[in-house]
Amino acid sequence: MAKEDLEPGARGAGWLLEKLAKLFALAGGAILVGVTALSVASILGRWLAGKPILGDFELVQIGAAVAIASFLPFTQLQRNNIIVDFFTAKLNPSLQAVLDAFGNLCLAGMLALFAWRTTLGAATVKAAGETSMIIGVPLWYGYALMVPGLVLTVLVAIRTAVQDWRRA
Repeated sequence: MAKEDLEPGARGAGWLLEKLAKLFALAGGAILVGVTALSVASILGRWLAGKPILGDFELVQIGAAVAIASFLPFTQLQRNNIIVDFFTAKLNPSLQAVLDAFGNLCLAGMLALFAWRTTLGAATVKAAGETSMIIGVPLWYGYALMVPGLVLTVLVAIRTAVQDWRRA
């Protein structure tokens, strides 16, 4: 975050994005814990009683997708996405910052496209009435639950691009 966002009592855009990114990461973690517990329960049910939880893999697929989308904003905020800097490592810091800003803007653009297409996908799947094969969960739920994480990642990527540009 920018220095002005870290001052005590600061309530700027950076502060809000940081709080939302942390909240999304915690929610993603909770979803992942739930998915893991579901898998363990299903495996134990299959092993002990020969009765797995029906549709467990469907819920795991949806939950994992939503969790991953929820982790993206915090990952970007912490600048922990994979960066290949083999060719730029020896450049001066100012030029590196410009390239980082460009990379963050590219990420924002790509994720904006993903968010848009995921939103359209959710609407299409909902209109078609598609459900999971075993337990009949409407598939559009998973798509729709991914969109907020993708949109927040776009905002965080724009914020990090602005920070990098200022650093340049």
